[in-house]
Amino acid sequence: MLALCYPEAETILLVQDNLNTHTAGSFYEALPPDEAFELARRFEFHFTPKKGSWLNMAEIELSVLSKQCLDRGIADLKIWLLAIFYG
Repeated sequence: MLALCYPEAETILLVQDNLNTHTAGSFYEALPPDEAFELARRFEFHFTPKKGSWLNMAEIELSVLSKQCLDRGIADLKIWLLAIFYG
């Protein structure tokens, strides 16, 4: 999907967690070899730290905030996030 959205990009940097299926080999499991090779050539994989994934930290933070804030007059996490990001 990313390759379709950015056809002019020579390289697409992809930041992801360290799940063992997040490799260029996944392209070869799902696509014909020539198409898989073209995608594997375009993607540059970068991985978050195994023990401190930024995604895990964000999930923990949202969990804490929802437990501490949603019972105090903010009825919906979506409304709260909109208030935080758009003032």
